[in-house]
Amino acid sequence: MRLISYRDPDYEAWRQAMGRKATPDATVAAAVAQIILRVRSEGDEALRALTRQFDGVDVDGIRLTDAPPRPPRQVAAALADAKANIARFAGRQLPKDWRARNRHGASVGELFRPFERVGVYVPGGTAPLVSTALMTVTLAKVAGCRQIAVVTPPPVNPILHYAIRLAGASEIYQVGGAQAIAALAFGTRTVPPVQKIVGPGNRYVIEAKRQILGTVAIDQLPGPSEAMVIADASANPALVASDLLAQSEHGPDSSGILLTPSLALRDAVGAQIQAQLATLTRRAILERSLSAGCSLAHVRTLAQAIEIANDYAPEHISLQVRRPAALLSRIRNAGAIFLGAYSPIVAGDFIAGPSHTLPTGGAAKSFSGLTAGEFFRRTSIIEYSAPSLRRALPSIATFSSVEGLDAHGRSAAIRFER
Repeated sequence: MRLISYRDPDYEAWRQAMGRKATPDATVAAAVAQIILRVRSEGDEALRALTRQFDGVDVDGIRLTDAPPRPPRQVAAALADAKANIARFAGRQLPKDWRARNRHGASVGELFRPFERVGVYVPGGTAPLVSTALMTVTLAKVAGCRQIAVVTPPPVNPILHYAIRLAGASEIYQVGGAQAIAALAFGTRTVPPVQKIVGPGNRYVIEAKRQILGTVAIDQLPGPSEAMVIADASANPALVASDLLAQSEHGPDSSGILLTPSLALRDAVGAQIQAQLATLTRRAILERSLSAGCSLAHVRTLAQAIEIANDYAPEHISLQVRRPAALLSRIRNAGAIFLGAYSPIVAGDFIAGPSHTLPTGGAAKSFSGLTAGEFFRRTSIIEYSAPSLRRALPSIATFSSVEGLDAHGRSAAIRFER
């Protein structure tokens, strides 16, 4: 962990470094470009070879067709509990068609239609992210997407397999990494192409999504997990430490940051992290992520903490202060905001309802978290009558003249010529 204070000589340099922007890594970008090219030219054979190379698994059948075993009752109940909250929250996000009259009297409006076929990336790796399956696939199902193709690295954990099916996936493919994104975007003999790809992943997955944007739509660029806690002297250091540890255990490239005007709290949180770390099963991963990505910062005021938070744009931000609601309106850039000591970030990870697929790496300055509305295409509707078009003719003629496009003006005026 890095301990820092506004009294330190290098504080301002640290403060400036917190104003980040999500930018691609040139080395990763070059590697991903080669993977995409290989999948486009070799199809399924590339998927098998790359899976063998990166995951150490030989996959004969890329599509997973077996039915998953039912998990223990307690696990099935927890999955059902989370899915119900997620579906209920997603249902409130569904866009609605509308029609209205413009000032000419014409009817204008919007139609919203779900994508017919979408792809969802569910990370594998060191933990079976059953929650990610629920918080992506469920949204597509609620939106009404008929085909929901999930890609996830092999071997597929049985409970993850069950969760993907429970959420409503129509098909599952045992392939991960940038090659999975390429398969969804361009298609192979086994994997038909999709219209939009959503879901989090490592930096190679995120870079692949960036490179295929335009061939298909994407949701955002959600990468390694991040947690930021703003706390004052009233906060419980054990609770703050537990939130930072929870997000840091996702992987060695996860990050956790504390901002507090209380030096005593900063030091107490540091001691709690060390004490709790000794009891956790993923200690080796945590030690790496804490060393590389954890900072406990003593700042001048809560107002400065909010400035830093808005510059950093974290995936998750927890407000563990006396009056969290008073700070809420001042947080502009964040994927999700957690208010008070009894709103642990893990509730958002697993069961609260909003999707935990959130922007990372500073992308919260430009992107929002995944919603059911992102599984729809919006189409404009325009219907003029003869009287309403006649009222619009002078303005159409003016625009046509200003832009030097006389055929434009003619196409409206001709409708009233004998």
